[in-house]
Amino acid sequence: MKNDKEIIIKLEGVHKSYFLDNWDEIEVLKWIDLEIKKWEFVALMWESWWGKSTLLNIIACLHPLSSGAYHLEWDDIWAVKEEDTLAFIRNKKMWFIFQQFNLLPRLTALNNVALPALYYWTDEKTRNNKATELLTKVWLWDKLVNKPWELSWWQQQRVSIARSLVNNPEILLADEPTWALDTTTSREVMDIIANLKNEWKTIVMVTHTPEVARTADRIIFLEDWKVTDCNFELEDE
Repeated sequence: MKNDKEIIIKLEGVHKSYFLDNWDEIEVLKWIDLEIKKWEFVALMWESWWGKSTLLNIIACLHPLSSGAYHLEWDDIWAVKEEDTLAFIRNKKMWFIFQQFNLLPRLTALNNVALPALYYWTDEKTRNNKATELLTKVWLWDKLVNKPWELSWWQQQRVSIARSLVNNPEILLADEPTWALDTTTSREVMDIIANLKNEWKTIVMVTHTPEVARTADRIIFLEDWKVTDCNFELEDE
């Protein structure tokens, strides 16, 4: 890309391997080059078992890369070895929308959404006001005191999305956000996620569903271990 100052995520020659107990190497990612601009909505689309979740975890500073370079704005992530520093970068800049929601069953929807704000040492009133605002945005103003088990699958996903926004992250990472949802509900989820771009968010989403991928500004496909912009017409499953 010509305008480097707009790039928020840059991977160069990224390689990721895992090693078994007998030291056999399992290569998951090879020579990945990827650039994502600030405020861009990108869909990463490829088949299962090709390392898409591993790539998201690398972007989220959760997994170290085996070799290559990763720059998150001005931070050289490869050079950062202290877990506390990585956690600070992660909590300040980004948040996951998880496939499995990961809501705490004993907490209400309000408290689940407010929980990440504890990292910022905000007072309880401020946390709850922000959580209420976000739950209202995802149409759950009447479910504030409900526990996860009292909510539908779709409502739990909306709580997860609201929670991802409570600390106002610059980057949202979504791992198969429409997994196990029906077509109508999937569209509603994607409407919420797509609208977040209007709030100056950079969104990186993994999906294997063409209809979901087409909501993004740009679709990136992994083929023969190379990441390229998708330049063909996607067919629905």
